Amino acid sequence: YYLGRRMFIVISEPDMIKQVLVENFSSFTNRMATGLECKPVADSILFLRDKRWEEVRSVLTSAFSPEKLNEMTPLISQACDLLLAHLKRYAESGDAFDIQRCYNCYSTDVVASVAFGTRVDSQKAPEDPFVQHCRRFFASSIPKPLLVLILSFPSIMVPLARILPNKKRDELNSFFNKLIRNVIALRDQQAAEERRRDFLQMVLDARHSAASVGVESFDIVTQVFSHECSANPSEKHQPRHPSKPLTMDEVVGQAFLFLIAGYEIVTNTLSFATYLLATNPDCQERLLREVDQFNEKNMAPEYCSLQEGLPYLDMVIAETLRMYPPAFRFTREAAQDCELLGQRIPAGTVVEMAVGALHHDPEHWPRPEAFDPERFTAEAQRCRRPFTYLPFGAGPRSCLGVRLGLLEVKLTLLHLLSKFRFEVCPETQVPLQLESKSALSPKNGVYIKVVSR
Repeated sequence: YYLGRRMFIVISEPDMIKQVLVENFSSFTNRMATGLECKPVADSILFLRDKRWEEVRSVLTSAFSPEKLNEMTPLISQACDLLLAHLKRYAESGDAFDIQRCYNCYSTDVVASVAFGTRVDSQKAPEDPFVQHCRRFFASSIPKPLLVLILSFPSIMVPLARILPNKKRDELNSFFNKLIRNVIALRDQQAAEERRRDFLQMVLDARHSAASVGVESFDIVTQVFSHECSANPSEKHQPRHPSKPLTMDEVVGQAFLFLIAGYEIVTNTLSFATYLLATNPDCQERLLREVDQFNEKNMAPEYCSLQEGLPYLDMVIAETLRMYPPAFRFTREAAQDCELLGQRIPAGTVVEMAVGALHHDPEHWPRPEAFDPERFTAEAQRCRRPFTYLPFGAGPRSCLGVRLGLLEVKLTLLHLLSKFRFEVCPETQVPLQLESKSALSPKNGVYIKVVSR
């Protein structure tokens, strides 16, 4: 299809997807950008392009090693304690409620703590400036007709949209920018051992790092789904030297990206997993037994014990992401004329991977609408055709934060299921109605009951 003069090609053929994401990666390095991305987001790993993307990704890879994530685990557990306290009240009252709203507040707390170095309780203090600016950030979107116009006539509309005043956008950017820069200024005055071990600090530690890695080490997604937990395998490769350290704008950009990914994707994945467990009590019972056994063996969860000790929880999360992939489609831009399985792709074409269609294709997934974690046993995964499961993309430009996102979802469900079970009620919408804005989400929330164990 075309938007203005720009050609889009939608693909869901696994071998063709493999060529775009891996084999022919040098021709498809960049994601599509509208040119309207606000300054901090434009400087994030999501939208950086070509050589600078490679340099920044190379430096940031070290911030997502298992060792670094282990340091962040207590911060996520801390935010989880607030969530458990709020859910306890619902368990005591026995009322049905929209758990997605609780997850929204929880994700805001995690993002504030882990990416912005600031503590909030957004359920108790909705008037907190951070909470309010987060809400405004996600409520702001370009109206659809205007977006189509911009994408259709970018050479006219993008410069126009950039120069037109936008008070709301400028206020939001200014708030988050100032907040991060203040935290960074404070950290720079502290001794290394006094600094809070959060995502922002990992990025700050990495910004002058010479220990960067090459493109061949960028595919963290493949490492994650092979369930490795050793020291970051990418460190075995010959280190590269970045041409210049991360700029302050780029550091701010990564925190902004964490806000977008950490808030929406984690909230939605937790909401969908909760709905699927409530509507599939047999699967939930099996998971509760695994959680109890895990808690008997482990006093406090650590990154490695979470990777190795909860195989069925891994399967539940993987199947949730198959049914409701966060990025139901994603794009790559052709840098030059090329061929994919005999199909000519002109330079400038946007190739769109149809992940939602792929994950619900009965050829790859029998009974695709059924929730079946058994699809993700080790044996089933070995037999599956590659490139039919892409919740986080694949290849060098796959999701950099996959380990952190899965850690947060897994740790949260572990804490929740240690205390509660989820039950359907008359208000539970079956099947769930969905909506897709920037990510796939439940349209009307997820109404359930929680019962204390």
